[in-house]
Amino acid sequence: MKINIPMINMAGTGMQIVRLRKAAGLSVKDLQQIFGFSTPQAIYKWQQGAAMPTIDNLVVLSAVFGVAIDDILVLDSFDTEIKIA
Repeated sequence: MKINIPMINMAGTGMQIVRLRKAAGLSVKDLQQIFGFSTPQAIYKWQQGAAMPTIDNLVVLSAVFGVAIDDILVLDSFDTEIKIA
């Protein structure tokens, strides 16, 4: 049986975060303050696709950007064959 497996495209998601942040008129510093981070490093890592926001942070981003979490995440998919006994 073939099934389609979704995977998060981290680089694409990072670019999407940048696009949504700019569309919302926010700077990285603004997001840093919203999240209460002491440095902006986490946000830069998200934007570069080097790290993903946690589920909690995705919920906050969706509220700040006014979009669904699905609109933040960029998904790729691939088909795989599985055997069911």
